[in-house]
Amino acid sequence: MKKILAIFLCFISAMSLSAQQKKAIDKVKFFEEDKILKATLSTNMNKLLGGKGKEGDSTSGNFTFFFTDSNAVKENITVTIRGNFRRKNCFIAPVRIEFRKPNSTYAALGSLKLVSACKTGDQYEDYLLAEYLIYKIYNLFTEKSFRIRLLELTYHDSTNRRKDFTNHAFLIEDSKDMARRNKMAEWKNPRVLTEQTDREQMTLVAIFEYMIGNTDWSVPALHNIRLICDKAEKTPIPYAVPYDFDYCGLVNAEYAEPYEELGIENIRQRLYRGYPRTMEELNRTLQVFKGKKEKIYGLVSGFTLLGKTKQREIINYLDEFYDIISRPKDVESIFIKNARKD
Repeated sequence: MKKILAIFLCFISAMSLSAQQKKAIDKVKFFEEDKILKATLSTNMNKLLGGKGKEGDSTSGNFTFFFTDSNAVKENITVTIRGNFRRKNCFIAPVRIEFRKPNSTYAALGSLKLVSACKTGDQYEDYLLAEYLIYKIYNLFTEKSFRIRLLELTYHDSTNRRKDFTNHAFLIEDSKDMARRNKMAEWKNPRVLTEQTDREQMTLVAIFEYMIGNTDWSVPALHNIRLICDKAEKTPIPYAVPYDFDYCGLVNAEYAEPYEELGIENIRQRLYRGYPRTMEELNRTLQVFKGKKEKIYGLVSGFTLLGKTKQREIINYLDEFYDIISRPKDVESIFIKNARKD
């Protein structure tokens, strides 16, 4: 009798553990966690190699999150190739992971962009980690920003023709979820001009892009910008939310080059791509940047996954920005007199 009872209790315990492991993911908490999450992507890796697939090509696979040593949950997913430059030039094409599957514990995550290093090696790992850091820095400024989750990701070829390899990568919050988190919705209206977006938010975005040395964005083209709005308003005003920062000077990727028409020599050379603002507006926004300086530098110096050389490079680049905004004449010259007028 005791033996039967013991077996029964073990069975109940196992069922309880299984149910616990299969508990649906809380998508808000998932992106609030800073802890690196171990994961495995298993799919036909040959289809993801750079230059082979077309944008929109999909393949099946499975994704495993290792929440603890004893809690690994594997679910079926769809992997869709996306992107332009990275798709053609990187070792692995950028992809979107579709977690929405019937009865999947991951379904709440929706459809997430997976960002991987362009190539293997420490240098490209640093590029990836620097871009991750930029998302975290922008999170300090506003809730109207994409949250991300850093992974230690193992790529497994489901055909067993390629060896497993492990690199850092990160998942970007679904844009619909980012909008909902702000009690807003994605902007679905016709094309808008930069100055038709929320002025204060656009000032923040444009100066942030200047701080990190990014010129690879456009509101009218919705290039590396998402727009969200409050649908409850009679005349909704869109808010700009930036993303995709690998072409910026702070990352300083060797493959990144500025557009010729911008007239700058390299991506480390900053160029303000926003429109003119009054000194009052600038002082108000720049005071926010000055107030965040200590936390920004703390994020960089505390992010030990980055190599020391890359950390110093980033700090030096930020030093240049803070030196510029400390001088009123430079502020007037850059953000008013030489701001774009077109």
